[in-house]
Amino acid sequence: MIVGVDVGTTVTKAALIGPDGRAVRSAAAPSQLVRRGVEVEQDLEDVLRTVAAVVREVCTGLDVAVEAIALTGQGDGLWLRDADGHAVRPPISWQDGRASSMVEQWRADGDPNGVMAQVFALTGSGLFPGSHAALLAYLDTHEPESLRRAAVAGYCIDAVLQRLTGTISVDASDASLPFLDVRSRTYVDDALALCGVGQWRHLLAEPAAPQTVFALDGHGAALLGLPVGTPVTAGPYDLQACGFGSGTVAEHDATMVVGTTLACQVLTTDAKVRPGDDPAGMWLCTPDPATYLHVMPSMVGTAGVDWALRTLGLEVTALDGLLDGSSPGAGGVRALPYLSGAGERAPFVDPRARGRLDGMTLSTTPADLVRAVCESVAYAARHCFDRLGLSGEVAACGGGTRSQAWLQIFADVLGTDVHVPREPLVGARGAALVAWEALGVEVDIEAWRADRDVVRPSAAAEQYDAGYRRYLDDLTAARGSWGTGATA
Repeated sequence: MIVGVDVGTTVTKAALIGPDGRAVRSAAAPSQLVRRGVEVEQDLEDVLRTVAAVVREVCTGLDVAVEAIALTGQGDGLWLRDADGHAVRPPISWQDGRASSMVEQWRADGDPNGVMAQVFALTGSGLFPGSHAALLAYLDTHEPESLRRAAVAGYCIDAVLQRLTGTISVDASDASLPFLDVRSRTYVDDALALCGVGQWRHLLAEPAAPQTVFALDGHGAALLGLPVGTPVTAGPYDLQACGFGSGTVAEHDATMVVGTTLACQVLTTDAKVRPGDDPAGMWLCTPDPATYLHVMPSMVGTAGVDWALRTLGLEVTALDGLLDGSSPGAGGVRALPYLSGAGERAPFVDPRARGRLDGMTLSTTPADLVRAVCESVAYAARHCFDRLGLSGEVAACGGGTRSQAWLQIFADVLGTDVHVPREPLVGARGAALVAWEALGVEVDIEAWRADRDVVRPSAAAEQYDAGYRRYLDDLTAARGSWGTGATA
């Protein structure tokens, strides 16, 4: 059995998983997220506490050996550590917005000679406030002493790995954004120089080779309550792990992760940056050096619906009933889902992006408002997939997929079947799948893929097709009001 561990932004989950993909046991522990205005940070010691808690819970009384610990978790952000793996300052979350003004300068209203466009041309990665580029540049200006104290500028997964194994490393999926050439798996020094952080190149760990297996050292073994030398794998990070755990393994197949963020992604063998593309999204390395994951990770997914429910004084358990209480089109109410304080990062980048609700009257109901927000997130998903060139099967996972009514909206807006795994812990499951491969254990992936339900488009799909065109028109008008002068 493998213990898959998914270190999320607010919850760490673990599952004991066999080669058949079934979770025998699972556990979850909340972690702290500290918000101060646009600043969003975490506590590495708190994160390690949650990892230890969930691993110990699923392993208690276990009568079979743990064959490996498979780590996945949140990406982006900036986790600065010393040589012993201790944080030199609180880790900065991917949700952080302190570098928004810097990203806006880099964006330069779409200037093809601006920093953002040039970096995108070099690496295929868009820059956003919670990315390594922006946060390193911000600290270089405002807090250089933290960078001088650090031995490594990494991410969540490799921060946990370092404390469990004593090894400084990084998975290529994490390192992909924003400085890596994913085809050669090497850092592009010109990209660092464009962002003004070339002097901190030594803080970036070299990506581990595919199928690298680490081992628990004495400290890690004591923390988790497992034998020294227990194998550990680290990566890919959660977006990709969720795809694998959902059964997305073939070229052109897609995954829609309906979590705090909305991530739309497609497996491809083509990592070519096309001239004229808006500098948004990213290509990520996968365990197969010939295959890449092209991702459009919108900033707000379930978080937007949670906001709507919270604002109306409603619980998340009311979601399906509310969606059933309002018809497609939400009684004429239209929404834009850009509610993050850091703006938007896909399928376009704009730190000034903001959400909107339009078309309300005295007859508008709470159900209409909630449905409008749910529809807007689905429209954002279609916008992302339009940029990605969706042509294959779509799988969906994440907390938002617990709502059957919202899943139906996604299927109708996308106009295609949506495959939903019955096993909910898809991140841990995907990490375990990669670990089995690294350990040389054959897995029946078709059996994993068969364990899914299918949501098919309904008669409302035609109405939503027209609604999507209105959404794009609303977005174009809104982007003008944000002062960017750009188009959708």
